[in-house]
Amino acid sequence: MDYREMNAEAIDEWVEGGWEWGRPIPHEEFERAKAGDWDVVLTPTKPVPHEWLGNLDGKEVLGLASGGGQQMPILAALGARCTVLDYSERQLESEELVARREGYDIRVVRADMALRLPFEDGSFDVVFHPVSNCYVEDVGPIWRECHRVLRKGGVLLAGVDHYVNYIVDQDEERVVNRLPFNPLKDEEQMRRAEREGGPVRFSHSLEEQIGGLLEAGFTLMDLYEDTNGEGRLHKLNIPTYIATRSVKG
Repeated sequence: MDYREMNAEAIDEWVEGGWEWGRPIPHEEFERAKAGDWDVVLTPTKPVPHEWLGNLDGKEVLGLASGGGQQMPILAALGARCTVLDYSERQLESEELVARREGYDIRVVRADMALRLPFEDGSFDVVFHPVSNCYVEDVGPIWRECHRVLRKGGVLLAGVDHYVNYIVDQDEERVVNRLPFNPLKDEEQMRRAEREGGPVRFSHSLEEQIGGLLEAGFTLMDLYEDTNGEGRLHKLNIPTYIATRSVKG
């Protein structure tokens, strides 16, 4: 089985076990968003600045690897016409559950973000891509596809993790891994991934993440850092995530 199929199955199991990023928002949160009281996240703790999204009324938004019934319902409540693409069936079921409950339309697509996206060129005004490309070995094609499916002037909001989480042990106390962390090319790293359970993850350098955005043709407009939200690195206020706002020229 391809590692991406294995990852989708592992995330399905996480969702069934109550994973925080797989729990749909409650009705009350949807109603608050309709009334103008809302936040969404790309990374574990810091909300996305509202000005990064602007007026979403009537805008075409792609939630890329953004299933779970958390961000897309908020953006739909703000007037966006939403499409969500994810490889986890359970995450997509959560999207459909919230949409039925709240009475809005959403296009749900099960597909692999690492392959060519099943959309025409220039289909979207916004791509919302929370932390997820850590489950893919090569992020370059993802950035190029985001650029392709956005309209001119379209906005890519992306949350990415960098390499700090991958060099430390599970207790975040000792440096134990060399970089890049790629279990497909390092047997010891694969054994560690198997011991810790869950999906196969990959470290990506800032050259791959930020440099990849620029190489794909985006203009980077803003960014901020975030922590894990829990654990020793979080307590030490060591950033492990970056959120970016980029524009297609």
